[in-house]
Amino acid sequence: MLIAAIVGATLAFLIGRYLSRDWVSRQMEQHPKFKAIDLAVAKEGWKIVLLTRLCPVFPFNLLNYAFGVTQVSLKDYILGSFGIIPGTLMYVYIGSLAGNLSMINTSYQPITSETQVWQWLMRVVGLIATVAVTVYITKVAQKALAQSVALEEITTHDKTNNHSDI
Repeated sequence: MLIAAIVGATLAFLIGRYLSRDWVSRQMEQHPKFKAIDLAVAKEGWKIVLLTRLCPVFPFNLLNYAFGVTQVSLKDYILGSFGIIPGTLMYVYIGSLAGNLSMINTSYQPITSETQVWQWLMRVVGLIATVAVTVYITKVAQKALAQSVALEEITTHDKTNNHSDI
């Protein structure tokens, strides 16, 4: 599943790169903020891709095409796309938990009430830990991404102002 997701994302990236890049480049010339994001992605490619993959706020399908029109390299894009692993693990765990819940009272093995309590406790602790790690990684990713884009905007703004003084 993970490999298929990365292959699919890479194909969408390539479609964005070869079908839309020229038009988007012309549009970015008119919008300094988008240009700053493009430059940030070019400099810190795999990190930016990784951080956006860790953050479930960003729609993955749209990101696949969006990164295709930036200056990020294919290698950096693929490396950064491994940031989908924590979210994938969380969804797999939740699916596994749902499957286990659906099988309650269907097994033929007698289960003591104490064993059942411990099983539930482990499931709940595992779910809470998975969600907590995902939320924490999301917050760290959002903060780092915002800092990177802000730094690139400042750098671009300073360069623009220095050139206008000459």
